[in-house]
Amino acid sequence: MLMRYEHLSKHPRVFRSVTGVKVSEFERLLEEVKPFYEEAERARLARPDRIRAPGAGHPFKLSYRDRLLMALIWLRLYPTGEVLGYFFGVSEPTARRTVRQMLPALEAAGRATFRWPDRSRGRSLPEILENCPEVAVVIDSFEQQVRRPRDREKAKQHYSGKKKQITRKVQVCVDWEGRFCHVSESVPGPTADITLLKETGVLEMLPEGVGAVGDSAYQGMKELHPEGLAAHPRRKPRDKPRPAEDKAYNTALARERIIVEHRIGHIRHFQATRQMFRQDLDLHSPMVIAVAGLVNRRQAWRATA
Repeated sequence: MLMRYEHLSKHPRVFRSVTGVKVSEFERLLEEVKPFYEEAERARLARPDRIRAPGAGHPFKLSYRDRLLMALIWLRLYPTGEVLGYFFGVSEPTARRTVRQMLPALEAAGRATFRWPDRSRGRSLPEILENCPEVAVVIDSFEQQVRRPRDREKAKQHYSGKKKQITRKVQVCVDWEGRFCHVSESVPGPTADITLLKETGVLEMLPEGVGAVGDSAYQGMKELHPEGLAAHPRRKPRDKPRPAEDKAYNTALARERIIVEHRIGHIRHFQATRQMFRQDLDLHSPMVIAVAGLVNRRQAWRATA
């Protein structure tokens, strides 16, 4: 029971290390997630395949506070169910069930932090990027190793030649300030970035006048944007040296789009997004969205501190 709130909150440095948030931030998170938790619980109790009536069944052994704390520790440290249960003084099945039940609330709370940028919050860009939209989202993706599916064909679909592993891929969009605006559902790792961009329809979701910036994997993105407001690195001409102006342009663009790399790094501070994902694949997307929401909230809280 060393990880329960009553004990852990007395050790602020340890609390921050194992959850990724300060004790005061966790208190704010409790209030912000509660409406989403209550809605998720209503949906769970009212599902058509549930046999028991609402209110029936064994009561939760852990309070809402400790259940949310358990989910955060799972995201941050990614321990096995057996270890997580030991930390909280519950059985392994209870620990696994608790995390699975808390993820929908954290996913919904994460989605609630996503906001597209608007034209009123533009920024001045270097002159060399005169063709780059002043208001834009920066798009990128990352892969995470997952357990090999038992079905051989499904395993082949998930084999990433780039990573030499069985992976899932997630596409993220951030604004110039580094706030997550959108996180896609995860797809098999070999999916090309430009293909995932088309499938998600992100460019059609953007508000009027908002552009997109990507790396070299997004060649042709400008043609996909409804207003043509997109920028990506310029390719080297075939059998010709790269023009000096293209080198300068690509360097300047890389400096602008590095913000998405930093935010992906912040997501991957949470071990659930870094280690091999051991759970069912249907939990992968909710897990990543929940973590992105936590990163957004930490950024907002610390900007107003």
